[in-house]
Amino acid sequence: MEKLWNDLKYKFKEHLDKNGFDRVILGLSGGLDSAIVAVLASDVLKGKNVKAIMMKTKYTSDLSLDIARKIAKLNNLDYQEIDIDELVEFETRLLQNSFNDEVKGIVIENLQARIRGQILMAYSNQYGAMVLACGNKSEALTGYCTLYGDTCGGVMPIGDVYKSQIFELARWRNSLNEVLPNEVITRAPTAELALNQKDENSLPPYPVLDDILKQLVDEKKDVIEGDENVINKVKKLVKASEFKRFQMPPKLKI
Repeated sequence: MEKLWNDLKYKFKEHLDKNGFDRVILGLSGGLDSAIVAVLASDVLKGKNVKAIMMKTKYTSDLSLDIARKIAKLNNLDYQEIDIDELVEFETRLLQNSFNDEVKGIVIENLQARIRGQILMAYSNQYGAMVLACGNKSEALTGYCTLYGDTCGGVMPIGDVYKSQIFELARWRNSLNEVLPNEVITRAPTAELALNQKDENSLPPYPVLDDILKQLVDEKKDVIEGDENVINKVKKLVKASEFKRFQMPPKLKI
C-alpha cells in the first residue's frame, strides 16, 4: 500500500504541475472515495489548498455530515457545506412541467449529481482550482457514475484503483496517523441519491466484482472463474458503459 500511495502522490503532483494548478476542489460526500481523494490531495498540497464542499440534500445522513466534518478537521481542509435541495426541487418542477409527466427516480438521482458537478465547476472558474473527480476503477468500469456529475473534473486520482484496494489503502494510510474517522471505512458504500440506497443494490459486493473485473479487464481471460450469472451481469455493465469511459477525466495510471 505504501508504494501505491507514493505512486498516486507523485503522479497527482505531476499532473497538477503540468497543468499549472496549485489548488484543487472536490465534493466531500462522507463516503470513502472522496475521503481518500481529499487525504491524498492534502498530503500533496497541504489542506489549506484543498477546497472540500459537502453538498447535502434530504438524503444526506447525519453520519455523512459528521464524517465530512471530521475529515476536514483532521486534514485542515478549506471546508464548506451547501444545501442543494432547493436547486434539486426547482429543476425537478421545471422538468415535470416540461415533460408533462412525473419525473422518474433516476432523473432526480442524476440531477443531484449534476448539480454538484455544476457547483464544483463554478468554484473552479471563480477561484482557479482543479476539480477532482473521485470515482474509482470499479465504478468506472461498470458505469456506476453520472456523466457530467461525479465524473466532472480535471483528473480522477483513484480512477485506476479498485474499490476493494481503496479500503486497504485507507486502513494503511490511517495507520500512519489519523486522517480518516473509522466510520468512513466501515460503513456500507452508498451514493445517498435516494432513500436507503446502497451500492450493492446495483452492483455485486466489491470483492466479488473486483475479482471478476480483474480477470475480465486486467488479465483479459477468456474463461472467468466465479458465478456465471454474476459474471454475465458484470460483462453487460462493462459493455453498456463504454461510452461513459470515453468522456471521463484522465486517471492517474497505476
